[in-house]
Amino acid sequence: VQLVESGGGLVQPGGSLRLSCAASGFTFSSYAMNWYRQAPGKERELVASIDNVGGSKYYVNSVRGRFTISRDNAKNTVYLQMNNLQPDDTAVYYCKSTVRIQSAFRDYWGQGTQVTVSS
Repeated sequence: VQLVESGGGLVQPGGSLRLSCAASGFTFSSYAMNWYRQAPGKERELVASIDNVGGSKYYVNSVRGRFTISRDNAKNTVYLQMNNLQPDDTAVYYCKSTVRIQSAFRDYWGQGTQVTVSS
């Protein structure tokens, strides 16, 4: 199982970024996907989740209305569109999935992509 994030960078307040997470090594279309973030000195928090077919989505209150999670099962990729970014959104963003391998479920994480919101 491999998850590889991309799309982070430096953006001014009010700007936008789209993060991507390319998945491999498992049946992507069978599993929910999640975006987490971790800011310096803070615990990692769940930002958004999407079910395996994209029909059900969850957002943490602080990003609802600004961020959109989506997925393309044909491309084994999950996205996080982030609009109206604010300095508090600065963090390393990770994608995660809980995948069943043989008889056990295990959490898999990507390496993270840095998002910095600053003027």
